[in-house]
Amino acid sequence: MKLEWIEDGDLDFLKKRKVEAKEAAQQSVQLIIEKVKAEGDQAIRAFTKKFDGIELTDLRVSEKEVEEAAARVPQEVRRAISQAAANIRAFHEKQMPESWTETVEDGVLLGQKVTPLDSVGIYVPGGTACYPSSVLMGAIPALVAGVGRVVLISPPQKNGLIADGVLAAAREIGITEIYQAGGAQAIAALAYGTETIRPVDKIVGPGNLYVMLAKKQVFGDVAIDSLAGPSEIAVLADDSAHPSWVAADLLSQAEHDKMSMPVLITPSRSLAEEVDKEVERQLETLPRRDIAEPSIETVGKIVLVKDLKEAAEAVNKIAPEHLELAVADTESVLPLIRHAGAIFLGMYSSEPVGDYFAGPNHIIPTNGSARYASPLGVDSFVKRSSLIRYTDEALQKNGSAIAAFARYEGLEGHARAVEKRLKGAAVHD
Repeated sequence: MKLEWIEDGDLDFLKKRKVEAKEAAQQSVQLIIEKVKAEGDQAIRAFTKKFDGIELTDLRVSEKEVEEAAARVPQEVRRAISQAAANIRAFHEKQMPESWTETVEDGVLLGQKVTPLDSVGIYVPGGTACYPSSVLMGAIPALVAGVGRVVLISPPQKNGLIADGVLAAAREIGITEIYQAGGAQAIAALAYGTETIRPVDKIVGPGNLYVMLAKKQVFGDVAIDSLAGPSEIAVLADDSAHPSWVAADLLSQAEHDKMSMPVLITPSRSLAEEVDKEVERQLETLPRRDIAEPSIETVGKIVLVKDLKEAAEAVNKIAPEHLELAVADTESVLPLIRHAGAIFLGMYSSEPVGDYFAGPNHIIPTNGSARYASPLGVDSFVKRSSLIRYTDEALQKNGSAIAAFARYEGLEGHARAVEKRLKGAAVHD
């Protein structure tokens, strides 16, 4: 058996889920950030040479380079990128919040004004991999929200260029401001700017430990989406589930990272046994076995429960990034689920459908943060301003109460600011 079996509701493994960064890593990131703030482009080039072994000339990717990269991507993949982009845009257009106002008693106007952010930086991981899907998921909600400036930054590959697929995805959705840089130095450049890169107001996108630590350190100077940890999948399955499909779905997340957490939750011991065997069989031929196997053996779990109700309770404790309901009756189980980032309903809704194509965002809360956080969406790229217009009549009616409230809190200036406007009121000068 490769997956660790858990019975009797013992979910103590969740306490070890959070990845703690060593102090040396945090200090290293801090030094990188300070260097970029002080030396700008020169620091970006130096760190790219040090960490990636690449000598950068221009940080910004030219339009010609984008066109040439897109042309190298197979037509079938370009077509898939285009279809996925359309699905993602259609889904996120339904999320757009609206400004509103209402006039209430005494002519008082209340409301909210929704305004898109001015600028956003999309970080796309790279180096040894190519993630055009992360371009689409990070940038399309920002474009739908109406963000004026959407910037893409991604590390160059060994050939000294950003991955072709990443540039093809950027071209598909009209992103033209693209920079070559990765790691903590890229996050610092987006947050504080360099001679070439103007700073942004918010940074989104997944990355490694150093990217996460950099986002944590620049937060407050800029906004960030989240502090993402390793990927997670929980499959809640009953006897109707196909063992080989469940095993494949667990491995689809295990191949992301050695610390990714694949979990099967089921009341069926026979299914659990078959899935365990299938995972071992499928690992034999998985190209990324060197990554998936440590995930399965050190983090992966099979949680045996009494029934589907107890299974749902276990899911809510885990609050997984991805949840598959591989059960015969998803409609009866779904109401029991309170905490999950993305929920996949039924046997044909494999998690990669959401990763690439269906439309909902794949930048999803991890490490149990689905208890309080949501996937990246249009609302991640707008802000709300409250609108308040009081009339003279309304202030005369409510001013004394407002002043009393302020004075009770010890804020005499607040009270006087209202009382100055009250007719016939005793005003302290």
